This record gives sequence, structure tokens and C-alpha cells, in this order.
Amino acid sequence: MEKVINLFDFRGKINFKNELFAGLTVAMTMIPESLSFAILAGLSPLTGLYAAFLMGLVTAVLGGRPGMVSGGAGATVVVLIALAASHGVEYLFAAVALAGVLQILVGAFKLGKLVRLIPQPVMYGFLNGLAVIIFMAQVVQFKVKDQGVETWMQGEALYLMVGLTLLTIAIVYLLPKLTKAVPSSLVAIMVVFALVYGFNIDTKQVKDIASVSGAFPSFHLPSVPISLETLKIIFPYALVMAGVGLIESLLTLNMVDEMTATKGNSNREAMAQGAANITNGLFSGMGGCAMVAQTMVNIGAGGRTRLSAVIGALTILLVILVGGPIIEQIPMAALVGVMMMVAVGTFEWASFKIIRRMPRPDILIGILVGLIIVVTHNLALAVLVGVLLSALVFAWESAKRIRARKYVDDQGVKHYEIFGPLFFGSTTAFLEKFDPAQDPEQVVIDFTQSKVVDMSAIEALNKLTKSYKKEGKTIHLKHLSSDCRELLTNAEAVIHINIMEDPTYSVMK
Repeated sequence: MEKVINLFDFRGKINFKNELFAGLTVAMTMIPESLSFAILAGLSPLTGLYAAFLMGLVTAVLGGRPGMVSGGAGATVVVLIALAASHGVEYLFAAVALAGVLQILVGAFKLGKLVRLIPQPVMYGFLNGLAVIIFMAQVVQFKVKDQGVETWMQGEALYLMVGLTLLTIAIVYLLPKLTKAVPSSLVAIMVVFALVYGFNIDTKQVKDIASVSGAFPSFHLPSVPISLETLKIIFPYALVMAGVGLIESLLTLNMVDEMTATKGNSNREAMAQGAANITNGLFSGMGGCAMVAQTMVNIGAGGRTRLSAVIGALTILLVILVGGPIIEQIPMAALVGVMMMVAVGTFEWASFKIIRRMPRPDILIGILVGLIIVVTHNLALAVLVGVLLSALVFAWESAKRIRARKYVDDQGVKHYEIFGPLFFGSTTAFLEKFDPAQDPEQVVIDFTQSKVVDMSAIEALNKLTKSYKKEGKTIHLKHLSSDCRELLTNAEAVIHINIMEDPTYSVMK
């Protein structure tokens, strides 16, 4: 019994009613999204449902954050669209499994905290770009195949599709203003379904895309050649998917930490995400990551333990096994409307409110990240570019802050008090502040308000020492912090610098 309690993270008395209804609500909101994301990637809707079940179950049991919900998310599916189109679904399954291996390595080497290095402007661009992709992908559903050629709907078919989509959007938007007792997206789907079925309306349905009836997911090794050439094909996609999945999952974990005033385990969550994606690759699922909307639904419905996520996953399995014929009758307009509202909810509208208060470089970085995502559909590349640009902007701004206060004491020794970090970006400005030819024989550089950060800084000090030595003069470094001293000591084989001992001064930590 103790093992079961540890498994589900029961903390004191558990509200089974809240956990049950939270799990059922999560399942009903995840099904339409999973179907839509699978269709978005050109996959069978069943692969989306398998992903929702497998991701939800494995991460619920093994994850590092009770209350989180994972499934077949659009952020990871978008990454794999090009691979599925060019090489087929078997290569997609192989890439998903490899992405899982990479995620497990991230957790094993305790690299989960690296998500903290993502600046807020990059996150704005990431979410806004993702929202645009999801929204634009729904427009494709207004096309039909005629003798193998896709053409836009026309006439009555188009009017019905647009009208039902707008009805879905209206229900999703307006119902929460009246009651939050039931998920608005679920109600919208049920209402549109009832209208189409009751009035025998001829409109595009899920069955026109593919069948969702299925059995329990069976073990299936991806049918791809085991070769270096295959690895070259799938590795870039796997790497991007692993990165995107971890970014979204760990950011969701941090969000739940703040909402519940508890602390999750980012490295354990990374390993759980990896295990779930490996399972997906071996059981014909499209893979995924944590889902922000479903996690918020779960927390809002009272789900606080792993039990609610397990119930949600098992409910999806039940739909796969016995509910397929019903799901196939769902009008595509209902799913399109739900996904359009998901896109609207994903978009960070708050970024427009604070744009005038943001530094100009941050604004440009956020816009650039969003544009890269929209144009290339490569979310990880966009985030990487955004992080690198943010780092360069920070380095440039920090480099401009280095300055020196100069004075000569009673003994004729010239002192340079340095302010600001000495690193690769500030070395040029640092060297320009000294005058070896005109300075006295003894010079002291005081680092009370500065730090020697990297090898470029060490090399700058080495060049400065040689310049003074060439003039027959000596410089001394004073008030170095302990880590700076260690850095310089490790570099003694390639540099020669005089470090002054000052036992009466407490060095900067």
C-alpha cells in the first residue's frame, strides 16, 4: 500500500471525486486536440489518440510534477510534419523514439534547469509563432480532395463549414462566461455534433480523414533501415523535437509550481518525457510533451495528484477501444473551431500591452523568433536563435559598463579601480583605459567591484602585463574574488600576473 501511495503522491487526505472529474474533463478536452494535431501532421487520427494515451499514462506515473498532463502536443508534431511528408510515418516513429532517448540523457545529466536560460521575449515569440502555425493549419481543413487534387470548398459546403466553425468558436468563447462547470470545448463539439446528426447535415467529418477505431496499441519496431544514413535523416528532427518538448514541458512544470506553491523535479520530468516518447515510437504514437491547456484544466478542476492524469489517459484508451464509431462522426468544423480557439489562447496577447515598455532589442528578438517559427516551422531553431541573440545583447550591454577610476597614492603608485565584469566583450574597452608608457613604475589594478570571468579576460591581463614589463614597470592585481584567483591560478602555465595578497580585505564572493 505504501508503494501505491508513493506512486500517486498522495499527501494527506485525497479528494477522489475531484481527481475523477478532473481526469474525465482532461480526457474530453484532449481528444479533439489530439485528433486535430494528428490530422495537422498528415497522420492517422489514431496515432494522435495513441499519443494522448501513452504520453498521459507514462508521464503521470513517472513524471516529476503531479498535476501535469502530457499528450500529443502541437509544438512537437509541427516539428515532424516535414519528416512524415518526405519519408513516411515509420521514420516519424523512429525520430520520436530517438527524441525520447535524448530527453532521458538530458534528465540523467541533470540539465533540466537549462530552461531557465530562455528569456521572456523568446518565450513570447515562441508562443505567438506557435499560435499562428496552429491557426493557419486549420485553414487547410476548408479544402477537399477531388480526384486526388485538393481544392477549396465552394458554395453550400463552404458556407456550412464556416457557419459550424463560427458556432463552435462562439460556444467556446461565451460558455465560460456563464459557467465553468463543464469544458466549453467539449460542449461546443457536442452541440455541433448534435446539429449535424439531428438535421442530417452533409459536412466534412473525421471519417473523411481517417478511421479512429482501433485496438490496444501493439508493439511495433519502426520499419526503417538500421544504418548511419537513417540516423542522419532522423537525428535533426529528433533533436529539435526533444528540445521543443522539453522546453514546453519544463515551462509547464514551472507554471504548476507557481500555481500550487509546490516544487516539481525538472530532471525527473525530462526522463519521464523521454520514456513516454520512446514508448510512443515503439507503439505507433506520434509523441508529444506536456500540454499547457490541459494542465490548467486539470489544476482548475481540482486535480492535484497523479491519479487524475492516469484516469484521463485510461479514458482515452476506452474511447479508442469502444468509442471509435462515435468519434468518426464528429464534424471537422467543430475540431477546427476548437483548435482556432486553442491558437487564440496560446497567443500571448499581453505582449502587445507591454511592448512599449520593453527594450527595443527584446522587441526585435521576440518578433524574429515568431517569424522564424512561422516561416520554417522549426521551433527549436527559433528558440536557439533567440537565446543566442539575447546573450549577445546582454554581452554588448555589459561590455559598455566597464569603467576605471584612477588615482596616484602618497607612495607614487597608480591605482586603477575597475567597475564591471571583465570578459570577452569588455576586454578591448578595458585595455584602452591603461597607459603603460606614461604610468609610474608600480601600478595596482583593484577588482573590488569587478570580476575576471573567462579566458579572454585572462589573456587581456596577460597582454597588459607584457606591455608594462616592456616599459620596465610592474602591475599588481588586488582584491580578486576566490573564483577569479582560481581561474588565474589554473592559467599560470600560459600567463604571468602578479596577484597582491591582502589578508585584511574580505574578497568579493
